Order: sequence, then structure tokens, then C-alpha cells
Amino acid sequence: MKNLLIIYHTQSGTTSQMADAVIRGASSDDVAGVDVRVRSALEADADDLLWADGFILGTPENFGYMSGAMKYFLDRVYYECIDKVNGRPYALFVRAGNDGTGAINSLRRILTGLAVKEVQEPVLIAGNFDKARLDECEELGLTMAAGLEAGIF
Repeated sequence: MKNLLIIYHTQSGTTSQMADAVIRGASSDDVAGVDVRVRSALEADADDLLWADGFILGTPENFGYMSGAMKYFLDRVYYECIDKVNGRPYALFVRAGNDGTGAINSLRRILTGLAVKEVQEPVLIAGNFDKARLDECEELGLTMAAGLEAGIF
């Protein structure tokens, strides 16, 4: 059994819709060998990250950066997890009012320090919220779970 952690923060609800789709994909009946744990960025801790064989982070873009709650999560776990999660796969989803690059780049910068491996391009929904793009979020969750189950990641 593999462990997949999904951590996200939402304020307006659109990031929550993205997270729900990611969770649906990761929890698909097509994947039997993966245990999925979902935490908000404010409640997740280092034990959650150490438990995970792979993880997905989701955040809104706030002021051209990840949400404060996601940054707070990473601040809390960084030193406890450094050199303990090396090589673990991760993926991102971002809800952006602008272009989202600041949020993605800031997450990647911190995650590089943890020596984890991005295995999929982020799902980014920028500008007007497009519910049709939620299928991409579901696919992100399914791909990560299936990749863990198959030992690809």
C-alpha cells in the first residue's frame, strides 16, 4: 500500500473545487493500492508529510505568491522533513487571479530545498474560473495515485 497526501488551502471556494476534483481522481476505484489522506494547510504537519510516499499541494495565488497558509505549512515542516523526503514525487494545483507563476515558482523554490521531485506539470486555472478545467484536476489526482500504485514514481 502506498500513501498519497493532498494538502491545500482555500478561501473563496474555487481552490476547494479544484481540491475536490483532485481527491476524486486520487480516490478512484481504478486505483486500489493507495491510501489517500487529505489535510488543510493549516492542520497538516510534518508527520503527514513523512507518512506520504507522494504528495499534491494546492493553493490560491495571493499577491503573486502561494497562500499564507501554505507558506505557514511549509515553514512548520521544512526543517523536520529535510533529508527525510528526498526524491518523493509531488504535483501542484493553483487557482490564480493573475498568471499564477509567482505561486508556482515560490512553491518550487521551497520544494527544491526538500529534494523532492515534481512529476507532473501544475494544473493552473488563471483568470475567470473555468469549471470545465476541473477534469484536469481529477486527472492530476488519478495520475499521481496510479503512478504511486504502479511504482512509476
